[in-house]
Amino acid sequence: MEEQKDTAQESTKDFEGNYIEKFQEKQEEEYYPGGIISWKQKKGKLRIYAQHSTMEISIISPKILKFRYANDGYFEDDFSYAIDPEFEVENNHYDFEAQDKCLLIKTEVLKCFIDKSDATIKILDQNDKVLVEDEKGYHWKEEKRFGGHVVISTLKSAKNKKYYGLGDKTGRLNLNGTRRELWGTDCYGYGNDTDPVYKNIPFFMGLTDGQGYGIFLDNSFRTFFDFGHEREEALSFWAQGGEMRYYFIYGPQLEHVVQQYTTLTGKSPLPPKWALGYHQSKWSYYPESNVRELAKTFREKRIPCDVIHLDIDYMDGYRCFTWNNERFPQPKKMIEDLKNDGFKTIVIIDPGIKIDPLYTVYQQGVHHNYFCQRMDGARLKGSVWPGPCHFPDFTNPAARKWWSGLFGGLSQDGVAGVWNDMNEPAVFEEGTFPRDVRHDYDGHPCSHRKGHNVYGMQMARATYEGLDQFAGNNRSFTITRSAYAGVQRYSSVWTGDNLASWEHLRIANIQCQRLSASGVSFAGSDVGGFIGSPDGELYTRWIQMATFHPFFRTHSSGDHGDKEPWQFEEKYLNIVRRFIEFRYELMPYIYTTFWRYTEYATPMLKSISMAYQHDTETLDREEEFLLGNHLLICPVSEPKVKDRIVYIPEGNWYNYWTDELVYGKKEVKVLTPLDQIPLFVKEGAVIPMQDKMQYVDEFIPENIKLHLYKALSETKSELYEDDGLTKDHEMGISTWHTFIQKPIDNGIKLEHILDSEFESGSSGFEINLHGFETISRVIVDDVDINLNGSRSFVVQREFTTLIIHS
Repeated sequence: MEEQKDTAQESTKDFEGNYIEKFQEKQEEEYYPGGIISWKQKKGKLRIYAQHSTMEISIISPKILKFRYANDGYFEDDFSYAIDPEFEVENNHYDFEAQDKCLLIKTEVLKCFIDKSDATIKILDQNDKVLVEDEKGYHWKEEKRFGGHVVISTLKSAKNKKYYGLGDKTGRLNLNGTRRELWGTDCYGYGNDTDPVYKNIPFFMGLTDGQGYGIFLDNSFRTFFDFGHEREEALSFWAQGGEMRYYFIYGPQLEHVVQQYTTLTGKSPLPPKWALGYHQSKWSYYPESNVRELAKTFREKRIPCDVIHLDIDYMDGYRCFTWNNERFPQPKKMIEDLKNDGFKTIVIIDPGIKIDPLYTVYQQGVHHNYFCQRMDGARLKGSVWPGPCHFPDFTNPAARKWWSGLFGGLSQDGVAGVWNDMNEPAVFEEGTFPRDVRHDYDGHPCSHRKGHNVYGMQMARATYEGLDQFAGNNRSFTITRSAYAGVQRYSSVWTGDNLASWEHLRIANIQCQRLSASGVSFAGSDVGGFIGSPDGELYTRWIQMATFHPFFRTHSSGDHGDKEPWQFEEKYLNIVRRFIEFRYELMPYIYTTFWRYTEYATPMLKSISMAYQHDTETLDREEEFLLGNHLLICPVSEPKVKDRIVYIPEGNWYNYWTDELVYGKKEVKVLTPLDQIPLFVKEGAVIPMQDKMQYVDEFIPENIKLHLYKALSETKSELYEDDGLTKDHEMGISTWHTFIQKPIDNGIKLEHILDSEFESGSSGFEINLHGFETISRVIVDDVDINLNGSRSFVVQREFTTLIIHS
């Protein structure tokens, strides 16, 4: 705990952070709304006028309340990069009652009391259980150097509260007792106590007596969250400018909170299936002959791989949207040849545009005034890889449209996706842009103090829209290092420049769980660590964990040694190959899980504290996680261990490797030979799998494999199918299988519901049975199946009922 306190102090050593600390030390005047004078009802909202501030409460849905405060009586334009423009208010009906001492807003499931004496709020569920309650409530201080206000909200808290979220933060999964900061930072070689880091997602969840809720602070200024660090009885969040605008989101299930938040800020599009395959990257693969040799080696060694990434050295002098013609004399032909062998090519694009009067992109940016400017009108100049650069203002819609159009050349060359880096934004001189840099902010001009945290997201947006513009009916793929809330609408993410260490394997596990709990499921880490050289055991264990992460990429700084799978001893290579193959075998399950994320905003990775919040034993567990609803994984995060303790949550679980049935709500010791990772399957699950492949569309399997685990209670499993490449699924050209398994006398019954508008090419299902000690009879659609002693058999794709007697 002391280490975390020191971290919080160190994280505020720049000017603005110290300014906040000075407010506290000098006890400068705090201003409060004061007593309520009057109020006015509008459709879906209530506006409340207090002595010194105006409050507006909007009913977004029965479970979502939006709070805004205006200190001078006038609200800002209600503009947000985070909120999905397509989000629709589902039901903003509410009841209002003016009581003697308070105002009361009631929805179907919430009660919100506003105290007339000081405008503090208290939110209860329909059973009058308090969910959140103001302590100091909303207040503000003068921002004397830059103008405006530091806006603050303080709620009641306690030492036993649990808080989760805030994106890619390092440290413990439970945030209580810590102070965290959102100011996107290029944190090369970050550690478990580094803060801030790359992404800026001001959304967290809390648990009050088993009731889950979330708070989303929609403010892009530098923000801070104090979870009982300064005073354990208080939770505070504040921003160094702008308006106090936050959303309260009620569950009561934490998973439902994430779903509502993700829907509010936008669902992810379904990526091309190849993007869920294995990616290989390094700083840098060049020249062309090395790239071709890399691809050839993957195929010769029969290690599945779908994507090769090209880092900054593919460019001409690091000029974006160019090729180095000496290193890559025929990029279009190279990319086409790679494609014919099952590889997609992704290239990196950074925001820095080299200052070069002979460089077309630079000329266009200057001519149309697309680059960021300083306060006095001079164009911002900062150094990154090309040397002195200017930087597009991605908050300017005209600049975004221009940037999107620049991808035509790369798309014509066959580039399948783009990787955005250095977009915190990072510059070599001072780390990031000076605070006086001006931004358009989509018609809401501001300084970099407001624009910094959204810069990377808006770059990813412009990149995504550019790739989409030239992709025709195909889906596009983008990855970004920096982000703001809602980035899932445009891009996947990775966790940045990590280290080759066991500690960073654990950090990556927590970061990916935390990102998924923050609406960003399509996340992964640099497998093996970007900096440093892992030994074979560490690399193998990292591959095993990342097999179950949505984004799966090995990446290396290159100067610390190569990290291709064959760089390690044969005993490690064979295991790594087997787990990458396993990733492809699991692709039907992973793809189905991703579809649920895009359709229903269901997080792909779930901490067991999220999935089993009523089991208090899960609430501080950090390593065990779920992929989808049916797979429980616990990485091996220490060297040379033969076994490890795993907490099995409630229910019954089958050990994937042994088929042993384990009863939940207890710790178990699990054997961890080098070729295994603790992996359990929920009883009753039907896990769709396929034959191993060298890349996702190498061939169409004759049969999809359904691994059926005997149910002890009624369960539901699913399989989603489409062509994996085009946008035809948006028109309903897809297939959805629902499998309902029910216990019956002496066995189980499996019902198959088929909703099909897509022909996958597979002719049937290979049923593989698990958990049945004996099998006396199998009946498929009233026809007996002769197993001949086997535990697997093939059925037609259109089967409707399967009965197994044991």
